[in-house]
Amino acid sequence: MEFKEVLTKRRSVRKFLPTAPSHEVLLDIVHDANTAPSSRDMHTTRFMIIEDRETLDKIAEMRDYGSGFMTGAPAAIVVMGDTTKTDLWRENCAISATILQLSIVNHGLASCWVHVADRPRIHEKPDSERAETYLRTFLDIPEDWKVECVVALGYSDFEPKPLPEWDSESTILWHK
Repeated sequence: MEFKEVLTKRRSVRKFLPTAPSHEVLLDIVHDANTAPSSRDMHTTRFMIIEDRETLDKIAEMRDYGSGFMTGAPAAIVVMGDTTKTDLWRENCAISATILQLSIVNHGLASCWVHVADRPRIHEKPDSERAETYLRTFLDIPEDWKVECVVALGYSDFEPKPLPEWDSESTILWHK
């Protein structure tokens, strides 16, 4: 697939077919994400691949908004940063997660990023338990690693709308 096609096909998809991607495909996607640039070339991003249905259903309950669709995802990848290596772990994770999502598209799959870092489990109660704290109750996450996001993925169950036309006038400032 050409790069521009990957970019235009990358859409947030929340409805998946039940067919799971193979282990080889999941490993290749994570391998691609691991090539992402990182602060001082430290490569502090870590990944956890989840395929277990019961665990995916628990992850879907990490927030009362924005994560429920994960009950239909055949797989997910938890994107984490090793905080002992750099204070820029979050930026490294975001770059890696972006490359991860582009690789997912390149493999004929679809995905949706679910934000975890600093998000409360209950939207109307911003001081409630954090989504990451909940995930730590059943995922074996090292203490020094922080969760940035969970990327749900699988084969799309529908054709998402194309991206809206780009309005360069409203997004670019030219300095001459």
